[in-house]
Amino acid sequence: MEIDYQNIKVIGFDADDTLWVNETYFRDAEKEFAQLLSKYETVNKIDQELFRMEIDNLQLYGYGVKAFTLSMVESALEISNYNVSTKTIEAILNIGKDMLNKPVELLDGVEEVLKILSKKYRLILATKGDLLDQERKLEKSGLTNYFHHIEVLSDKKEANYSNLLNHLDINPSEFLMIGNSLKSDVLPLVNIKAHAIHVPFHTTWAHEEVTEAEKNGKAYNTLSSIDKVLNILK
Repeated sequence: MEIDYQNIKVIGFDADDTLWVNETYFRDAEKEFAQLLSKYETVNKIDQELFRMEIDNLQLYGYGVKAFTLSMVESALEISNYNVSTKTIEAILNIGKDMLNKPVELLDGVEEVLKILSKKYRLILATKGDLLDQERKLEKSGLTNYFHHIEVLSDKKEANYSNLLNHLDINPSEFLMIGNSLKSDVLPLVNIKAHAIHVPFHTTWAHEEVTEAEKNGKAYNTLSSIDKVLNILK
């Protein structure tokens, strides 16, 4: 799709699974969790119950590892009919702590893209999740100096982005968002007349998936890797 990016002044980047690996750690944690509770239910049922608990808790806990860990604990209690041992609860908490202590693994081409684009555009980081965890990952990444502004959003819907752009005094037509999630990083931007580029990650959380109908007729580009951005932003 031919899209004109000539008026772009500010570029927003998602963090998790756009700049560095994240969702892979959640999938690994889900497997560990299912093994801990394997005497109570099948892996498939445990996965379903954990996902349901995460979605039910979004309004209370938001996104991120801490919210995920609390949902694992609650799920363990329900799945075991409150018979789960304190040792297992401790093991679940340790899964969460291990996730928080994971090294930050940058995706290929990320730093080169930021280095080049930061010379012409104002770059911002717009992510959602736990503030402390995101700040920690950004510091570990070594990418902080490329960003003019860093925003950790409670969610990524049209209203959240509109508020962010108003706060930064950015016209939607001058803003481009780059991210791996159609639901969070692309469609909300297109809906408020901003620009967006989709760079898929090989693993997507079920909550971030969208239907073909939701994508239909929306003006955005999809690139196979983040370094391809340099081919269309001159």
